[in-house]
Amino acid sequence: MPRTALLVSTALLAALLSPAVSQAADDPAPVPVDRFEGEVPFASQPAEGIFTWGSDNDDRPQLALTARSDAPEGANVLTGTYDISGYGGFTHDFAAGQPAHDWSAHKGIRFWWDGRNTGKKTAFEIKDGGANGEASELWTTSFTDDFSGWKQIEIPFTDFTYRTDYQPVGGIDQVLGLTGMWGYAVTLPVGVKGQFAMDDVELYGKADQSLRASVRTDSAVYPVKEGGAATVWVSVATTGSAPIDEPVTVAYESAGGTAESGKDYTPVKGEITFPAGTASGASRTVQVSTLKDKSAEPAETIPLKLTVTGAKAPAETPQVVIDAHGLPYLDAKLPLRKRVADLVSRMSLEEKAGQMTQAERGALTAQGDIATYDLGSLLSGGGSTPTPNTPAAWAKMIDAFQLRAQATRFQIPLIYGVDAVHGHNNLTGATIMPHNIGIGATRDPRLAERTGAVTASEVRATGIPWDFAPCLCVTRDERWGRSYESFGEDPALVKSMETIIQGLQGARSGKDLKDDDKVLATAKHFAGDGGTEYGSSTTGSYTIDQGITKVTREQLEAIHLSPYQTAVDRGIGSVMPSYSSLDILGDGQGPVKMHARADMINGVLKDRMGFDGFVISDWAAIDQIPGDYASDVRTSVNAGLDMIMVPYAYKDFRTTLIDEVKAGRISESRVNDAVSRILTQKFKLGLFEKPYADTSGAAAIGSPAHRAVAREAAAESQVLLKNTGGVLPLKKSQKVYVAGSNADDIGNQTGGWTVTWQGASGPVTQGTTILEGMRSAGGDVTYSKDASAPTSGYDVGVVVVGETPYAEGVGDVGNGNDLELTAADKEAVDKVCAAMKCAVLIVSGRPQLIGDRLAGIDALVASWLPGTEGDGVADVLYGKRAFTGQLPVTWPKSESQLPINVGDTSYDPQFPYGWGLTTLTKVPAGGTVTLKALALAAEAADRTGSAEAGRAAVTQARLLVQQKLGQTLTPTTTKPFANADHLLLTGHYASAIASLTEAYRAA
Repeated sequence: MPRTALLVSTALLAALLSPAVSQAADDPAPVPVDRFEGEVPFASQPAEGIFTWGSDNDDRPQLALTARSDAPEGANVLTGTYDISGYGGFTHDFAAGQPAHDWSAHKGIRFWWDGRNTGKKTAFEIKDGGANGEASELWTTSFTDDFSGWKQIEIPFTDFTYRTDYQPVGGIDQVLGLTGMWGYAVTLPVGVKGQFAMDDVELYGKADQSLRASVRTDSAVYPVKEGGAATVWVSVATTGSAPIDEPVTVAYESAGGTAESGKDYTPVKGEITFPAGTASGASRTVQVSTLKDKSAEPAETIPLKLTVTGAKAPAETPQVVIDAHGLPYLDAKLPLRKRVADLVSRMSLEEKAGQMTQAERGALTAQGDIATYDLGSLLSGGGSTPTPNTPAAWAKMIDAFQLRAQATRFQIPLIYGVDAVHGHNNLTGATIMPHNIGIGATRDPRLAERTGAVTASEVRATGIPWDFAPCLCVTRDERWGRSYESFGEDPALVKSMETIIQGLQGARSGKDLKDDDKVLATAKHFAGDGGTEYGSSTTGSYTIDQGITKVTREQLEAIHLSPYQTAVDRGIGSVMPSYSSLDILGDGQGPVKMHARADMINGVLKDRMGFDGFVISDWAAIDQIPGDYASDVRTSVNAGLDMIMVPYAYKDFRTTLIDEVKAGRISESRVNDAVSRILTQKFKLGLFEKPYADTSGAAAIGSPAHRAVAREAAAESQVLLKNTGGVLPLKKSQKVYVAGSNADDIGNQTGGWTVTWQGASGPVTQGTTILEGMRSAGGDVTYSKDASAPTSGYDVGVVVVGETPYAEGVGDVGNGNDLELTAADKEAVDKVCAAMKCAVLIVSGRPQLIGDRLAGIDALVASWLPGTEGDGVADVLYGKRAFTGQLPVTWPKSESQLPINVGDTSYDPQFPYGWGLTTLTKVPAGGTVTLKALALAAEAADRTGSAEAGRAAVTQARLLVQQKLGQTLTPTTTKPFANADHLLLTGHYASAIASLTEAYRAA
């Protein structure tokens, strides 16, 4: 039966047979949503269906359609059992391939619930707008199970509120339109083992005009210069855009606020009438004129009170704001320090506390909270995006937030932050660079800077002035789920790649930060996050991330702290501490959370290193400090944190901070220092003069020029580990058989932190897969993902295998992950490499264990996570560019070797740190004679300080030694070989060649 016919027939049947319910004479017949008679299957998007969900598989309820003689309607009801520790529930989504449903003619939604009198609340949500049920806004309410037996729960649509703690796409318009509905969801109680029964979900009643019609203003805030006038547009709108049935009146009056009537503005009062039949969207205007005097003043507000009859009033009262004027901090010609000092001297404690508070944009109860709580910052967490996810939508969203900040006394602009860790990775269509592990493999500081410049340009063009990057972690254990966020295991390599800071920020002085293609950078995670001990994490099921770094003072300084001194010297504007704990052996403190370590943040970072930017916490990280919430706030702020990322707790944090200062447990001088640091960067960014998005660079987002940089980075990041018989580069004349899970998957090759926090397989964004790149290169390519197609008749095979996306501790080895290829990948490698010469590319965030198959593989490439430009990988495969990448981390033989790093006493890897064969480059001949000559050249470079000559000599020596070592790598050769690369990076060129000579002689 067609769905429309089913709705009509069941509506009539329900009206005749269902238990009597009060219904007005002119109410429409109820319209069923779910009868639970089997008309809606158990299925999920894109098909219509009912499906379960939960924080893990154990939290998903068990559902069934059960015949019940006491069913309120029909023969069956939906029954379920549950035992939820995290969260769990079920959803009915309408088919994504069909138009959304229009519920706007009805008063609300109702259903029968079999009460158990548990006293527990059950949340009920409806899904409004967007592309489908899993990309829509969630509007929520709840009911209490305080009854026994069947009861019909009626929920008027007016009872639903916008969810602020979670939105799958971060919000569309935050207006419950009811014309594009995608279904409903039920969230079951937590912490009790229970069962439920539900029946007959239906729409009921007739929507009155006050639900269908609403009065809106074109803005909530109208900043004007003193003496200017603001024009407020008042409009009436209806769901479905139908004309209004009854008149709507809007009485308006300027009243309240901080501006003085008659002195600061001319009062207004009147009434607007929209007659019956007025078209949806019709507008009228009210003008508010301000008066000019000669006084220097902070901003003053003029609320325009609206009293609406016949429609829903605006969610908040619009405000005209007379801009602050004449105050020293507004004078861009004054020295920065004077501007900061003047502004801080004028601020109240409450305003200062607001500046130290950062909230997640989707967590705002209302946008007006920005002014109400004087918020200093908002952020988008991974995947927290506007809808649609376009550059224009980002700029519009952030401008709307900035407008709210104009309603504060001193109109201090927000600083908006985002994790753009390998390009503007939250934005669909942005240029996605290789992750840092691949950038480290390039050994190209100039290229690292260029990738940072592209990222900054694309981020700032969407209105975002602040990037939570780069990660300066030194990865010491590849079981860590954040390994790929590191440039490598050697602090010298990490330091060499910090040119990316200049790409992001520009000049070390910060003079370029105000430009439309630069952003404030963040060095993270201070300090030691890459050195956490396996098994030490106490965060959920994580095994290593957010765990404990156990080091001597000397190890801490040499490995984990040294990159931060470089960042400070490069003018980094902000620093983010690590979730992890630091245990300095011998200091008697034991493990202490980094967010609580005043000795490290105040003592080392700010005092000893001279960091003059501000310190921002990680996401809700202060909650991990032992103690109650007041203690968390007190400890972290006193430890040196200047701004606290409290995604959903911004109200509680601000209140607690104020209370702690008033109680004397946090000094006012500490608060003044924190606020001064934050304001300094806001002034440097030019936000006081230009708070809104400069989108002049938006056309370059994802442009050919930007993608060319990413393509070059992808090419240079490829590390050729083995190349028996010169299988690579490929020739265009060869017939090539391509297989493997990662050959044609843009999501897998971009990895985590791509569009969403964890990333995802599949076509998550625009770009070129490795397979597409090979085809574009002109190769004669046949593709069979699982290698099921016949393998005869080919010259060479290319098997692209590796990991699927993950981020942070979710990717920890032992947390559902290992370093082995999947069974399908192994099968593809085995089948192709048995049939023909083969090259295996490993697309992953860390080394994969390949030793058991290495003998059967002719060529092996560490492709890392190359980003959106698969053409770059094809460039080296087909010889357009040479393979030049070098391992940024040691490639282990087995997981039992981990952690294994350059400089270890015992060192026997599959491939050593710094290893990387080359193509298209002539390797020097002459053996020890040539090495002696290169050693002399390196000694001269040491004496004269000629870094370019020293690097050239070491590179030639490395190629010579690599050629001899081939695949016969032993501890006596790998250890000095790896040490040589470290010595090169630290500028010890003669010593590097001496180490390489040692490896050569041991071969």
